[in-house]
Amino acid sequence: MAQAYVTETGNGGSGPEGPQSWRRRLRRLLDTLRNDPGVWRRGIATAAVAVLLALVMLFHAQIPNDIGNLGSLTETFLPWLGVFIPVLLVIGVVRRSATALIALLLPVIVWLNAFGGLLTDKQGTGGDLTVATHNVNADNPDPTGTARDVAKSGADVVALEELTASAVPTYEKALKDTYKYHSVQGTVGLWSKYPLTGTEPVDIKLGWVRAMRSTVETPKGEVAVFVAHLPSVRVKLDAGFTATQRDNSADALGKAISHDTTGKVVLLGDLNGTMNDRALNAVTAQMRSTQGAAGSGFGFSWPASFPMARIDQIMVKGVEPVSSWTLPETGSDHLPIAARVKL
Repeated sequence: MAQAYVTETGNGGSGPEGPQSWRRRLRRLLDTLRNDPGVWRRGIATAAVAVLLALVMLFHAQIPNDIGNLGSLTETFLPWLGVFIPVLLVIGVVRRSATALIALLLPVIVWLNAFGGLLTDKQGTGGDLTVATHNVNADNPDPTGTARDVAKSGADVVALEELTASAVPTYEKALKDTYKYHSVQGTVGLWSKYPLTGTEPVDIKLGWVRAMRSTVETPKGEVAVFVAHLPSVRVKLDAGFTATQRDNSADALGKAISHDTTGKVVLLGDLNGTMNDRALNAVTAQMRSTQGAAGSGFGFSWPASFPMARIDQIMVKGVEPVSSWTLPETGSDHLPIAARVKL
């Protein structure tokens, strides 16, 4: 005789579980925790780490730079401290520690308060001027392809950094059909669809030219465009985060921007630092990041193979950011970035 086997859902069968089943599971879990005398004693160390993580993110500006520029190093990769949150969450759940899970709320709140706004898409439409910047890498194996890729962005104004004397003619040739006007000062250059006037190098205390300024004559009026490539930083075991030269150059760049009387200013370049790095305050305190104001996500630009920090920046003063984004990878170790602004 054939027998029929019926699976009953909601009574321990293999069918889909309804709301009643989940409520029973939750009640059993809560009962287990209430009857577990160690639920508050376990995970004290995990809770302490969670509190420490929250304090580092909350008071990062108080971490001293006297020893190895530890404060700036922490601020450069500050968003990545959030990676420890899911790790601590797993540990707290596995240990069944109420103490650890409650303490974990602290770093969650601090991280969301600091970076939650970057997770939303703030890009708008419209705008008057599209700008782009790219550290093309002195050792770029394909400068022609890189130049063409940047030109495809549709930018009206393009800044390039880390230009070598031997590569400049290649970039000039590849970009001349798209950009009628250009100027190269030292290792940085500016290409524009609109006339450039008052172009000159900017002294950022290096002894050679790695920054420039030019007035772009747009249909909506004059815009002062600064292009800068601040000195590189290194992380060394014996010296920590070596950034003194970059910090001095940032101060000089900030001073030059503050003295500009144009009223509308755009800064394009590789600053070798993030918006969180206090060492760039001379610049960041007076300008807005287009990514922070009108971007989507963190907009990390370096290294191109696995971006971990946004050290390439587009900042504005007296100009309204409309949208900001990263461009596809080229032959460089940096990603190009672009933004559209309203004048």
